[in-house]
Amino acid sequence: MTDTTVTDQTVTHTPAADPPVTDTRWSPRVWGALVVLCAAMFLDALDVSMVGVALPSIGADLHLSDSALQWVVSGYVLGYGGLLLLGGRAADLLGRRRVFLVALAVFAGASLLGGLVDSGPLLIGARFLKGVSAAFTAPAGLSIITTTFPEGPARNRALSIYTTCSAAGFSLGLVISGLLTSAGWRLTFLMPVPVALIALLAGVKLLPRRTEERPASGGYDVAGAITGTAAVLLLVFTVTEAQGAGWLSLRTIGSLLLAAALAAAFLLIEARTAHPLVRLGIFRDAGVRRANLTALTLMGSYAGFQFVATLYLQRLLGWSALETALGLLPGGALVALSAGAVGRLLDRFGAARVLPVGVASMVLGYALFLRLDEHSGFVGLVLPSMLLIGAGFALAFPSINVAATSGVSDDEQGLASGLVNTALQVGGAIVLAVTTAVLTAGNGGGTDAHAQLAGYRPALLLVTGTTALGLLIALTGALRSGGRKAAAAPAPVPDYSYPAANSPAARSTAKTVTEEEVLSER
Repeated sequence: MTDTTVTDQTVTHTPAADPPVTDTRWSPRVWGALVVLCAAMFLDALDVSMVGVALPSIGADLHLSDSALQWVVSGYVLGYGGLLLLGGRAADLLGRRRVFLVALAVFAGASLLGGLVDSGPLLIGARFLKGVSAAFTAPAGLSIITTTFPEGPARNRALSIYTTCSAAGFSLGLVISGLLTSAGWRLTFLMPVPVALIALLAGVKLLPRRTEERPASGGYDVAGAITGTAAVLLLVFTVTEAQGAGWLSLRTIGSLLLAAALAAAFLLIEARTAHPLVRLGIFRDAGVRRANLTALTLMGSYAGFQFVATLYLQRLLGWSALETALGLLPGGALVALSAGAVGRLLDRFGAARVLPVGVASMVLGYALFLRLDEHSGFVGLVLPSMLLIGAGFALAFPSINVAATSGVSDDEQGLASGLVNTALQVGGAIVLAVTTAVLTAGNGGGTDAHAQLAGYRPALLLVTGTTALGLLIALTGALRSGGRKAAAAPAPVPDYSYPAANSPAARSTAKTVTEEEVLSER
């Protein structure tokens, strides 16, 4: 239904508001669109974890050195972390649906390429291309959710499901990779191809083309895009390479200084340009600042913990790759089973109160793992730690996404999504690199059990301390908000209709047209 007003030679159509419904009444089409978005995030997370178990087989087959093999992982991280800001803003300017679908198609093609190449450099290039595509699908997908589902129960529920798929992809990737690698490492690259293609075809049909969600207006900040992207790329590259080059080497220090200079130039450009890539005023929102800082510490600590735990279980306790994956699985399984419950907790208590509880659970899980020794077992050490970490992950990460996008206008949801995803990826790269350096310094190059434990413990202390810092940041948000959550707005049914090109509903809200155009419609 539309309200029509005729004045002289013009007719104004104003579409009536969608009827409000509860978040439990999503239509099959809404569910289908959410599944498409979750499938893309699942594949992104799956790709991060699957390649790790396959690295020894890849190195043996393609005759890659350890330094070259590292770039099979780092190439993806570089493309993903370096281009997230650009991907988020591109979604706002070019259209979220369009950016998401094109990037998902590129992801499928890069996955196919990675499974067919016989050259190390080509494989690294395919991994970088996959990272670039993920840098566009992740913020575009998240911003589609945050602009489709209004703040309150509907968005909380959708983000809980979305985050669950990410955790499930990461956890299952470890197990799936162990199974596929036994048949051939190329399968770990080829397996995502049909899933991505199915999601792409479904996305073309199901993702909304609502007329009110036109791409944001404004020019293109080319200088900001170049300096900002270069700064993040150089920072991620530098911390990734610092372990091999040396943290105090001229190369590392020079690269860090250059990254800082590029970041300063980026901030100067953003403060002066009319249409910035990142509107700096977004950081005046304390909730957005805290969410991004907490995201940086949490993802960084989790990446460091997984690295240390994997080495400890395989090198010191002698677990196989598959046994290690299954040992770490309870945390991911707990996240997968908790999606609905976390959404209800966010509705009842708000992100400001739920977030510190989740972070505290992760701190306790890491602290318990500090009891590791030469004879630790699954039940006594690994299981309680993974359950606490999984519970913390389930509570904290949906809360971070809610906090990072709440109160942000629709035309900047891509930017907000790109910022929080950048914080996650950069945090993971930096803390992982520092954790590796601490571990190496602690064991002194020794391979006996005593030397290994001497490296694992200080590395885990760093992980625990980093998470504790995130807890302090989250607690300031809870204290400032007084534990109060914003009142939830009614959750209208997202409009997934495809109006005819010449119908009044196909026009933007309150669009004015000539009387001749209306008559021609009839």
